[in-house]
Parts: sequence; structure tokens; C-alpha cells
Amino acid sequence: MLATDFDAKTPQSKHHFDTLDGLRGVAAIAVVVFHFMEIVYPDPTQNFIGHGFMAVDFFFCLSGFVMAYAYDDRLEKMGLLTFFKARLIRLQPLVVFGSILGLLAFLFDPFGGSSEAYSTGRILLIFICSMLMIPFPVMEDRFFNLFGLNPPSWSLFWEYVANVVYALVLVRLNKRLLLILGILSACWLTYVASSAGSLLGGWARSNFWDGAARISYSFLAGIVIFRYKLIIRNRLGFLGMTLLLGIAFLMPAEWGWLAELAVVLGYFPLIIMLGAGAITGSAIKDICKLSADISYPLYMTHYAVMFIFFNYYTTYKPEGMLLGGIIFCGLLLLMLFAYFTMQCYDLPVRRYLTAKFRK
Repeated sequence: MLATDFDAKTPQSKHHFDTLDGLRGVAAIAVVVFHFMEIVYPDPTQNFIGHGFMAVDFFFCLSGFVMAYAYDDRLEKMGLLTFFKARLIRLQPLVVFGSILGLLAFLFDPFGGSSEAYSTGRILLIFICSMLMIPFPVMEDRFFNLFGLNPPSWSLFWEYVANVVYALVLVRLNKRLLLILGILSACWLTYVASSAGSLLGGWARSNFWDGAARISYSFLAGIVIFRYKLIIRNRLGFLGMTLLLGIAFLMPAEWGWLAELAVVLGYFPLIIMLGAGAITGSAIKDICKLSADISYPLYMTHYAVMFIFFNYYTTYKPEGMLLGGIIFCGLLLLMLFAYFTMQCYDLPVRRYLTAKFRK
């Protein structure tokens, strides 16, 4: 049933959503597997996880829910400047690190690449724009990605936009007005999906505004779930919720844009409602925490390897067990690298910046 005791608390006493934390990591892994497989199978109908890209929509919805839960009752007290500093400290270190990795992979790819086609000045400009989250889709050989050195940054760009809009506008709106905006955003998203024939947009120059439609609806849906206290208590647990989330990523590509739209408009918000109300056993909480901890580092560091894998695959065309082994080992190594990135870079940098900010 719907929860009725989901009240705002102080930051220190707020409930921790272990299952949603764990699902964040599951979604990040789905994105990595999707990127591996879309290189091997450009035809989405042959890709068993052809809808893995919709993990981004799940991230957007989860972000709206968590943002409202964390800041609705205290943003006014903490002030806009403090809020924006907190968000920069949380997000920007991995934006910079992902850009550095992308630059290194671009310059020193052992299996090819096209760095020689760019002047030093142009590469430097692309790198600076990547670190500063300024879309600069000029790399034709990389399909005019908004951020050619680290393509996943496109969703972080829209995350930043959503954070600004939330702090300046959305936090002050009442529930009914938010619901109306959510309905209008759903109409916009429907138009985008029907026009493009898919929700796989937002990452390149040609589909830039598709990203705005994707985050507009999902981020608002997450806020609405929190504001209306739409939390469904259940005993599905982390495993049950993982299976439910995986269904969306594994559904056949042939189902088309209508199925994608149904998942984003209704199914993902339902997952958030269930995940927020799921009861997680104490033995699983550590797994959920680890899953959450590596999710953002994994998302922001994996694509440098994707470019190298793309050049390797197009050159050598591995098949069968060799190809499967490369992808499996690559996934494990990327997860391990994400963990060490968190421990050795992200957490220390954030602690340092937080300490400087407090002083």
C-alpha cells in the first residue's frame, strides 16, 4: 500500500533508501554492457540489452526523487550558493577525471584513432569544454557527441541544468503545479519519441533537445513521487527490484518507441515508488552501498575504454568465446577501476573541497 508516514526529517535522521542505492549501480552496469554490445551489434534488434540506454531515464527520475527528499525542507535555510557548491563538489571531480581519461585514450589509443586529424589548439579547446561541461559537438569521427572525449557527460550536463532549475524554481512550486508541469513534459516527451522513433537522444548535436525532454519529465516525476508521498511498501527486496528494473533494459528493440515511452512515463516511476518502499535485509545493505558507491565513477570513467574497444573490435573482429571473455573481463576491470577511482580520487578530492568550503 502507499506509505503515509514519509515525513521530512533533518539531514542527520533522514531514512536511507538502500534498495534505490543498489539499483543505481545496477543501472550503471547496464549502461556499460549496452555500450559494449552496441559496438558489437550496431543493429539494436540483435542487441540483447538494446534498451540499456534507458538507464539514463531511470537516473533522471531517481535524481528528482532524491533531490526533493534531500533539499525540499532545507534548501532555503542553506542558501543557493551553498547548494550549488555542494552539487559541484559532488559531481564535478569525476567530470574532470572522465575528461582526462578521455583525452588520454584519444591521444594514445593503441588500436588506432584520429588524433592526428586535429590541431593541438582544437584538442585543447575540446578538452577544456569537456571539463567545464560546455557542449562542443565538433568531432565528426565521434558522431558529433556533445562531449567527444567523454560522451556520458551529456546526461551530467542536463543534470546540472535540472539542479539549477530545481533550486531556482521547482523547490518553490506546489504539488499541483508540479503535476501540471509533469503532464506537459510527458506530452513533450511523447512528441520527441514519436518524431525520432526512439528515446535514444540527447547526446549529439542533431538530437540535443531530446535530452531536455527526457530529463524534464523524469526529473519532475521523481519530485512528484516524493511530494505526493507515493511510496509503496513491499518485500521485493534488492533482488526482486533488480529483476524488475532489468526487464526494462532487456525488452526487445522491436517493441519500438511506444514501449520505451510506456517504460519512462509509467514503469520507471513505479520502480522508484517500489524501490523507496522496499525492505532490504541487513546482509544486503552493504552490497547496495557498494553498488551505489561505484555507480557514478563507473558511469563517468568507462567510455574511454569503449573508444579503445571500438577500434580494437573493428580492426581484429574477435568472435565467440574470445569476444565474450573480453567483454566480461572488461566489465569486471571497469568496475574495479571505478572502485579505486572512488577510493583514491573521488572521495579524497570531495573531502578536501568540502573542508575548504567549510573553512
